[in-house]
Amino acid sequence: MPTLEFVCEAGGTRLDVFVAAFAQDVSRSRAGELCSSGAVTVNGAKKSKSFSLRNGDRVVIDLPEPQSCEAQPEDIPLDIVFEDEHLLVVEKPKGMVVHPAPGSETGTLVNALLFHCGDRLSGINGVLRPGIVHRIDKLTSGLLIVAKNDAAHTGLATQIEKHSFTRRYQGVVFGRLVPEDGTVDRPIGRSVSDRKKMAISPEGRRAVTHYSTMGQYSVGNAVYSHVGFQLETGRTHQIRVHMASLGHPIAGDEVYGSAKRDGAYFPWLEGQCLHAAHIGFEHPFTKAWMEFDSPLPEYFEKVLARLRRDAEK
Repeated sequence: MPTLEFVCEAGGTRLDVFVAAFAQDVSRSRAGELCSSGAVTVNGAKKSKSFSLRNGDRVVIDLPEPQSCEAQPEDIPLDIVFEDEHLLVVEKPKGMVVHPAPGSETGTLVNALLFHCGDRLSGINGVLRPGIVHRIDKLTSGLLIVAKNDAAHTGLATQIEKHSFTRRYQGVVFGRLVPEDGTVDRPIGRSVSDRKKMAISPEGRRAVTHYSTMGQYSVGNAVYSHVGFQLETGRTHQIRVHMASLGHPIAGDEVYGSAKRDGAYFPWLEGQCLHAAHIGFEHPFTKAWMEFDSPLPEYFEKVLARLRRDAEK
């Protein structure tokens, strides 16, 4: 196990920020995990990731030896939008889990990536999430970027942290948004009543979602809106939680909305009608700005077709 030792010369810095800055190829999230596990000590004592360092503090980092990945390669077709020696941009279909987890050990995007890339994936996020820089939910479709090496991973993760990584989504929500265009700036944290869910929480991390209404449709006694979203931050379930907090959950959302109500209008819709439609970032090596767009998938177009048809009656 390699051991790194540093002396803090910038008092007031968070411990996880310090570790991510000085330990090569360690992301901010990975730094937090190392702090929580006790692999990082300050003056010989374990500290939380949010601990504020003082000038002269001695920080020791015991980096665990790389582990072999427990996920197995599987010959699963990948919809690759772009690929070079450093990264890939792929289209994740609705229903595919990004990385293995209890109950979803096979058939994931990681299983497919391991077959396609072999050992050419970054290892920063651990043995079960090789190459995964950011995630989208199982029942959300759309664009995802994958890092082939740790340097690319670090460069992309830094852009996400600085909010220079562009991510735009499209979704259908229940109801009519007022105002039609706006910004939701509400912190998100783990739900106290249900640890599997996220919730608006004053103790959570800042979360900012910009939205714009693209269309409104009256269907029977209900109204649904086609909405575009741009993420300024990237918290777990951010768009879904923010829209639900406004009283306009994503159509089909089984966790934060009313799938039963939405199912009366869209019986084929399994899970939320939400699509990661655009991604933009600076290539971590060439420094070229890259942008990719994804057309709306069939299930989403079917929802819009139903709304337009019924709105014309």
